[in-house]
Amino acid sequence: MTTAEVFSIANTMAMPMWLLMIILPKWKVTRFLIDYKLVPILLSLFYVYYMTVHIQTGEGLDFGSLSSVMSLFTLENAVMAGWVHYLAFDLLVGMWMLNQNQKLGIHQLLMVPCLLATFMLGPVGFLLFMLIRTLKISRS
Repeated sequence: MTTAEVFSIANTMAMPMWLLMIILPKWKVTRFLIDYKLVPILLSLFYVYYMTVHIQTGEGLDFGSLSSVMSLFTLENAVMAGWVHYLAFDLLVGMWMLNQNQKLGIHQLLMVPCLLATFMLGPVGFLLFMLIRTLKISRS
């Protein structure tokens, strides 16, 4: 299987999970997937595989400077590992936000932009959620 095929599979795994979290966050299947973190676990396995493959090339992992990180992200296996890292962690943040929302009761229409922004822009969605969460808690 090529890296491009795995890239496609990883994206195909993440996209339906985001749709379920946005459209059907309380559905039992969605809750099961959130509770057991199946998609992030599978993405993490891809991450471990690609990091292992990259390390075996002897290229190393230098995160000590911007130029070394830029150099690292010119290598296919390292980019693939980085991509599934983003997919897995953004998904975990989205799952955490939904779990928080179960306790807080933020209206789902307010959660939609938070989840979409987390899916597309990671920290932007997290910041938006934290702002809404703070407002919700302060009014309780």
